[in-house]
Amino acid sequence: MATAIKSRTSNTTQLDLLSQPRTNGKTNGKKNGAHNYDESKIKTLSSLEHIRLRTGMYIGRLGSGTDPDDGIYVLLKEVVDNAVDEFISGFGTKIDVTIDANHVSVRDYGRGVPLGKIVECVSVINTGAKYDDDVFQFSVGLNGVGSKAVNALSTDFRVVAYRDGRYAEARFTRGKLIGEKKGRTQEPDGSLFEFTPDSE
Repeated sequence: MATAIKSRTSNTTQLDLLSQPRTNGKTNGKKNGAHNYDESKIKTLSSLEHIRLRTGMYIGRLGSGTDPDDGIYVLLKEVVDNAVDEFISGFGTKIDVTIDANHVSVRDYGRGVPLGKIVECVSVINTGAKYDDDVFQFSVGLNGVGSKAVNALSTDFRVVAYRDGRYAEARFTRGKLIGEKKGRTQEPDGSLFEFTPDSE
């Protein structure tokens, strides 16, 4: 164990590391790889890759739903919160929530996600309208994170926005965009989120 010593010239506490036994480049019996620490070891993760790698930072333990604290319920809440935010802001009169086995569908009848930003709104951290008080007076969700976490942690994630007789759709798997559609629709304005949580 390192010995703490006081410097005579300051109040700084220092660790006497030189008094500790050397591990000869090994930690817990394994080489620590210090000699391999170069540019190739520095990695940059996308927002959604980071969510998948460090799930606990965003929703806690994903779990299977057998425990009320499982993060899988956080995913459901985040999608429902988006719909609730629209309702609280005075847009839409109902929210449809369907849970079938492992598949969740949430449809609101609010303003609908702006069609040209549908991909960014569910895949780029800190992207959203809830930072703008002119758009949302109150928000119950995780601003700029909620739907992105759901996207990253789902084997199948689909979002559809309906606005003024047109729609935009984006589909993802584990946070990776796999398809987009746009066109005309008879559907009333609002947004649809569907997802299947990733069990891995």
